[in-house]
Amino acid sequence: MSNLSRRKFIVTAGITAAGAAILHGCGPSTTPTATTSPAESPATGASPAATGETPEVTTAKLGFIALTDAAPLIIAKEKGLFAKYGMTGVEVLKQASWPVTRDNLELGSGGGGIDGAHILTPMPYFMSLGTITKTKKPVPMYILARLNTNGQGISVSNEYKDLKLTVDSKPLKASLAKAKAAGKETKVAITFPGGTHDLWMRYWLAAGGIDPNKDASVIPVPPPQMVANMKVGSMGAFCVGEPWNAQLVNQKLGYSALITGELWKDHPEKAFSMRKDWVDKNPKAAKAILMAILEAQQWCEKAENKEEMVKIISGRQYLKVPPEDILGRLQGKVDFGDGRTIDNPDLAMKFWANNASYPYKSHDLWFLTEDIRWGYLPEKTDTKKIIDEVNREDLWKEAAQALGVPAAEIPTSSSRGVETFFDGVKFDPENPQAYLDGLKIKAIKA
Repeated sequence: MSNLSRRKFIVTAGITAAGAAILHGCGPSTTPTATTSPAESPATGASPAATGETPEVTTAKLGFIALTDAAPLIIAKEKGLFAKYGMTGVEVLKQASWPVTRDNLELGSGGGGIDGAHILTPMPYFMSLGTITKTKKPVPMYILARLNTNGQGISVSNEYKDLKLTVDSKPLKASLAKAKAAGKETKVAITFPGGTHDLWMRYWLAAGGIDPNKDASVIPVPPPQMVANMKVGSMGAFCVGEPWNAQLVNQKLGYSALITGELWKDHPEKAFSMRKDWVDKNPKAAKAILMAILEAQQWCEKAENKEEMVKIISGRQYLKVPPEDILGRLQGKVDFGDGRTIDNPDLAMKFWANNASYPYKSHDLWFLTEDIRWGYLPEKTDTKKIIDEVNREDLWKEAAQALGVPAAEIPTSSSRGVETFFDGVKFDPENPQAYLDGLKIKAIKA
């Protein structure tokens, strides 16, 4: 790779304050409900005691952000699935922002923090490399599963209603240039520098000829604060997970230019990650937690469970939003807020279908390649080495096998192959340099 100027990764300090569908015949025919104890439901796999897999500990603290894609952790807790696999003391704790999640993972539960989390996929890599930790020292992490694919959005202020923005951001270019010439700063919000939403926003802008480093100001804002910030006019656009795009539209404060399944169909999104030291010390407990989350993902995928899922996760202790802000887009029914509507479940958030849960190493490579593109990581980063250290697809396979997922339905390759984006650009994980070289707008030198 060509030389990359090493740019310090800065996180805004103030933010820390504020058919192939599912089960495949492998899961339980009846999933525990709020009135059915785990012991009363058919087991997905053999009980921990029966297999000699009794966890080393029964407690763990897991963090989540108020987003729809945190559902697998919430459902695993509320449906008694953690307890089903012997993890009777798992706590699922709301975090105020991604920086807070990072800080609490750095502390670990022994220091008053958390052991694992629903997290933006690149963050475990940043932590393992020490680029975003408070001490600037590595905090080794493992990615144990992907929690979902699809399900995010880029929404814009009503100020841009006449531009009729979609996946094509080109109409925005002249407007941003005019604002800049008048000395006006246009802010576009993402949730964490170098995280998934930052990368979706930057990809969208750059595909339309807009340089996010020159033509706009990209700022981090916690997901639950996006709509409020748009309401007071402090930003022109944001990229965030649901239900915040839908809530913006329902409150008539703006419209969605796109849902991210349109940007890159079945793109990887959140991950389930845990501290390496916790997993290495408690491998049976980690496997039990992972089994519970995988079973929860299977349950969340079923169309007949969507309404119950929404009722659970919309509660005050979780997302704290009206159920109608969640359900429609979860089902693939999208009101963009500008007259456009679609009903396409295939573009909606997936938890299990189409290998949504599998942590493909090729996807982690794309995230790291994009973070190199935008200067968040040095260009000489040994991506293969760090991916092999962080991505534990082997543990995912062990958990899936214990759940009884048929061997034919467990991916045998670490790569999903060549990926194609809405603008025709392709990412070949066998040649990430060719991808970088072909991008016109980037922070690194051509």
